[in-house]
Amino acid sequence: MQSRYRFFHNKGVRKGATGMTKAKGFSLIELLIVVAIILIIAAIAIPNLLRSRMLANQAAAVSTLRNINNSQASYIAEFTAQGYADNFVKLGPGLPCDATHACLVDDVIGCASQPCVKSGYGYFLISTSTAAPFVDYASTATTMAFGTSGLENYCSMDDGVLRSQVAPSATLTTAVVRTDCMDTTKFVAFK
Repeated sequence: MQSRYRFFHNKGVRKGATGMTKAKGFSLIELLIVVAIILIIAAIAIPNLLRSRMLANQAAAVSTLRNINNSQASYIAEFTAQGYADNFVKLGPGLPCDATHACLVDDVIGCASQPCVKSGYGYFLISTSTAAPFVDYASTATTMAFGTSGLENYCSMDDGVLRSQVAPSATLTTAVVRTDCMDTTKFVAFK
């Protein structure tokens, strides 16, 4: 005897030709095909995303070095007796803004221990002078994870020209000295 009442969980179920009930939905094969398509799209998109991120980090490094150069120009104009800043703390924030904390860069770049890390790059600042007035400076931007956060190393100095390393192959562990930054066999002007 067939019940004249339908249970809620049978809603949407229809009887087939054989009298068996079939549920509406997707088969396992259809679901596997959809998952495979999603994985193929992800395999194509993820490397492009990582490459875009590296290029963005490199562009940010160039921009930060330009900012450091501009900050150094402002620093020497404001504090002539000091010369250039020989470390990032002097360019960084502080109260009051003076020769020891000129408030020209943010606290990420104006850090106390080098390298100051920002957007996948580490930054160094050095001078060949040992005491004020500091007559020169050299700044360096190096990728913190070569091949992951960037593929280029950069340097700049008191002439304001940005240079990229001729054959970068690894993260730099120290600042690029002024003579190496000027050496065209090691660094060339950035275009």
